[in-house]
Amino acid sequence: MEVNELNRLLGNVDIYLLDQILKGRFTKEMKILDAGCGEGRNAVYFINQGYSVFGIDPNEVAVQYCRYLAKSLNPDFDTFRFQTGKLEEIPFHTGAFDAVICSAVLHFASSQENFWQMIAEIHRVLKPGGVFWFRMTTGLGGIVTQSQSLEAGKFALPDGSERFLLLKEHLDRLEQMGFRFLEHPKTVMVLNQREMGVFVMVKM
Repeated sequence: MEVNELNRLLGNVDIYLLDQILKGRFTKEMKILDAGCGEGRNAVYFINQGYSVFGIDPNEVAVQYCRYLAKSLNPDFDTFRFQTGKLEEIPFHTGAFDAVICSAVLHFASSQENFWQMIAEIHRVLKPGGVFWFRMTTGLGGIVTQSQSLEAGKFALPDGSERFLLLKEHLDRLEQMGFRFLEHPKTVMVLNQREMGVFVMVKM
């Protein structure tokens, strides 16, 4: 398959999400929520292949673009599956989804409380046995020692950004909530500037 064909099929998908797609983590029988879908870069493959994918994002303009993208990829797609909404108040019913994907969103939590609000909502809309895949900045590999602690779980990182960092204590609490790891967590150091972690969990 040529590169341009791959681009049409996959869009600008998160490479770590593509890893899970290639492993067969998602099936067409699953209802999948893209939590923080933005303009839909991680939804392109699912739309193209006829998956039951939904999305929310607080940015109304981004959601409108996502709907336009979905319609251009599949004229029969129900674009109202993409809704304007916050992760703190996900506008779908309890146990609605078999999988939630959340790429580079949770590290914008404004505080510890805000982070756990979003996690609680993701937990609520996931069915028992549902997959929770997420990617966010972490402090698991030592970047904390090079960062300035601010308040409420946020840090000023060497790259100049201010982000909420996932720490070991947060992973422990996720497990206390009933999440279990499907794969060992992975973290990647980005040029000694920040750490990005990838997590695949299941709701027990």
